[in-house]
Amino acid sequence: MSHAGKNLRYLRKLRGWTQEEFANKLNIKRSLVGAYEEERAEPRLEVLEHICGIFKLSLDELLLKDLTGAPKAGGGSYLDKRRQLKTGGEAQHIHFVPVKAAAGYLAGYADPEFVDELNTFTLPMLAPGHYRAFEIVGDSMLPTPSGSVIVGEKVDDIEDVKSSNTYIVISRNEGIVYKRILRNNRVKNKMTLVSDNPIYEPYNINSEDVLEVWKAQMVITKANMQQRWDVNQLAGLVNDLQEQVTTLKKKIVN
Repeated sequence: MSHAGKNLRYLRKLRGWTQEEFANKLNIKRSLVGAYEEERAEPRLEVLEHICGIFKLSLDELLLKDLTGAPKAGGGSYLDKRRQLKTGGEAQHIHFVPVKAAAGYLAGYADPEFVDELNTFTLPMLAPGHYRAFEIVGDSMLPTPSGSVIVGEKVDDIEDVKSSNTYIVISRNEGIVYKRILRNNRVKNKMTLVSDNPIYEPYNINSEDVLEVWKAQMVITKANMQQRWDVNQLAGLVNDLQEQVTTLKKKIVN
């Protein structure tokens, strides 16, 4: 038995939408919404998929479950599910590596017991994945200020690293650093780490020394800590970066 009609009516009213407003969101006629809710017609598949996208539901949930929370077999309140999501019931716990734990992390990054001792937090806007957060210090990545927290997604294969993107790189010799990575496809065993602050020179590290790589997904910064740049500073920054890129290209060619 399909619960589509009852669920559509319930979800629409939950958002406070009229049938006309709901129809506009679905790009269909208002009369069709009424027909669906009164079970005089079955919604087309593309309409069902659109509704699932709006309310973060699967087709099975929309069609086969009574989302109103009515005490029937197979029922499951839509509101209960959304509350669970908002309170972190299905959220990922992100382990946080502060600066003071950096040395210990280098020794225990592969030890589940060490990782479990780190504090955790959740960010509901992240897509499914394996994440970790690292505190950075110094001014090498300005305008990202010292003390920022970088939330990174685990890169399982170093070959998946995209050139010019920002990463947290954990290596035996350099420790934990936040940099842009430049890849030279002709040299497989090295990568170039580049700072956003042009006063710092790029440098190379051996791929075999790299322990972990985390692709930066979010930067968490304290309010009023972000550095402000004027037009002249930005122009100088762009020129310096262009010079660095030109120098690197010459080195690669040679």
